[in-house]
Amino acid sequence: MADGLSADAAMTPDVRRTLRNRARYEVANNSYAKGMVLTVAGDCVGTGPRLQLLTEDSETNRIVEQQFTEWAVAVDLAAKLRTMRMAKATDGEAFAILVNNPSLNHPVKLDLRLVEADQVATPVTAINRPDVVDGIELDGLGNPRGYHVLQEHPGAFGIGPGLVTSRRIPAAAMIHWYRTDRPGQHRGVPEITPALPLFAQLRRYTLAVLGAAETAADFAAVLYTDAPANGEATPVEPLDVIELEKRMATTLPDGWKLGQIKAEQPGTAYAEFKREILGEIGRCLQVPVNVITGDSSQHNYASGRLDHQTYFKSLRIEQSHLGRAVMDRIFSAWIAEAALLQAFAVLRSLAAPIHQFFWDGMEHVDPAKEANAQATRLASNTTTLAYEYARQGKDWEAELRQRAKERQLMKELGLVTDQPTTPTAPEEEDEDDRERQAA
Repeated sequence: MADGLSADAAMTPDVRRTLRNRARYEVANNSYAKGMVLTVAGDCVGTGPRLQLLTEDSETNRIVEQQFTEWAVAVDLAAKLRTMRMAKATDGEAFAILVNNPSLNHPVKLDLRLVEADQVATPVTAINRPDVVDGIELDGLGNPRGYHVLQEHPGAFGIGPGLVTSRRIPAAAMIHWYRTDRPGQHRGVPEITPALPLFAQLRRYTLAVLGAAETAADFAAVLYTDAPANGEATPVEPLDVIELEKRMATTLPDGWKLGQIKAEQPGTAYAEFKREILGEIGRCLQVPVNVITGDSSQHNYASGRLDHQTYFKSLRIEQSHLGRAVMDRIFSAWIAEAALLQAFAVLRSLAAPIHQFFWDGMEHVDPAKEANAQATRLASNTTTLAYEYARQGKDWEAELRQRAKERQLMKELGLVTDQPTTPTAPEEEDEDDRERQAA
């Protein structure tokens, strides 16, 4: 229904609760929805971010990067980020509280506690406050200054209305990750909201096709005649049932034949309709249809790569947003916590160190072709080693140091050869060249 409501008025708690429940049900019970959300989370977060500190002290950079990596493993940061990305697609937003965890197996006891969107809600005592928008307390400029989090999930067993207490979390200790679709929006809606009716249509069509096939299969046989009405065929009672025994020959009334209804389902348009619906479903997350189905049999090499370009660009945008909204907050809190320890006293002078995060790169379908393109870009000075390694999710300085160690060891062991290291183009034409020539 079209309306002229503001962003917060249109996304009331009741509206978002209904959308969350529908989205969660669809993701939990639909293989395509579940697979799409898992794929997006896996491609966006991958095995987790890798820190590169960019201070002038290389030894400090090495120590901080190593310790942050060990801490990330201790708190299982990659898994929590993937959960947050899945919640962002299904619930519309993800919340994480920066807490102190004494049982953590690392000197830095900072940890992340994920909470569902249902638990961030306005308490009864603040319902009429104009500065509180569905659990988020705002200052005069609209910036969050606190979050009201329910102590228990409102859907937990034994929790009734009025029995849930809340506590206020300062904005500095809360990470709120969501996509802002409208100005003035403070809460998120499920990213798969536009696809929810399409999932229902796909389910209805599939059930209709299955029902037609089952109906046709239910008929064991039918009697029919080519004789005209009131012809010479022996009279037979309409809709009469004749029981047939297995491996038994029988006779039929004069003028009648025995036949079966052909099960012509699924129809030829079923696969095409299903693929079209899945393509429309994937657009809300910018996922191509061959990624949703896991089937690229109807794509050639060129069209497959072209379809993935928009998807890969959306992943880079999502990783950049994840880095700013989540990882920078986590790293700042980690630096502040680590600087309190005597072992990390060097960090006390690094209030806001320059840094960046590397994410898993996307594997190329044709590694030889990509290597040739990479060599050409480097030879023509149109790229840098830092950029090429970053595309693979690697730190160029660490990779070059490792490569230098390997070459030195190979030289000591007499394994250095005079073979050229620059890749050469394959002699045979690939599928793209043949298609271009045919066109």
